[in-house]
Amino acid sequence: MSAVRPPFFFRWLSPEYLVCDLPVTEKVIFLTFDDGPVPEATPEVLDILSRFNVQATFFLVGNNVRQYPDLFAGTRDAGHAIGNHTFHHLNGWHTSPGLYMDDVHRCREYFHSGLFRPPYGRFTPSQYFLLRKDFRFILWSVLTYDFHRNTTPQQCLKNAICNTRSGSVVVFHDNPKSMEKVRYALPRFLEHFLKQGYRFQTIDGK
Repeated sequence: MSAVRPPFFFRWLSPEYLVCDLPVTEKVIFLTFDDGPVPEATPEVLDILSRFNVQATFFLVGNNVRQYPDLFAGTRDAGHAIGNHTFHHLNGWHTSPGLYMDDVHRCREYFHSGLFRPPYGRFTPSQYFLLRKDFRFILWSVLTYDFHRNTTPQQCLKNAICNTRSGSVVVFHDNPKSMEKVRYALPRFLEHFLKQGYRFQTIDGK
């Protein structure tokens, strides 16, 4: 398994435009979800968050928003923040800067957000410098690996709890291949930190 925490070179880029964690003076965690909205996962994630009265930031795939506008509306209306995750969930390493920019901006036909998370965390310097005038790149401090087939639900929970601290940006996924782990780990993760006096906060866009 790769590192749960982000590659160090991410931190060489300007923290004004690229975020791995956020400076806080209180016990605050920034919970995020990638890849939705989809009917096989997003409603269950929203239900778990509602049970714990927690709000999160969802990085949405534009084509999923196009297909499931009611799920998008339900996510937004529940008070969760939203961010751009490209229209087609593109891998930046395999996409030219022009095509990548077009795909990111196509998302804006369906919703507007100043937050952007590159799928797989993969982007090129050219893509970064072209997009940073319009977007704040939100990466992560903690990657739970809920998407990885070799991650057990118990390991997913351990990844989340052992690496999270105040200011952490934690990544789960609301997609079908992650749900076995999310179903187990997310409520236990929330319960663990809420009992310790932490609160969960959304990430502000521009």
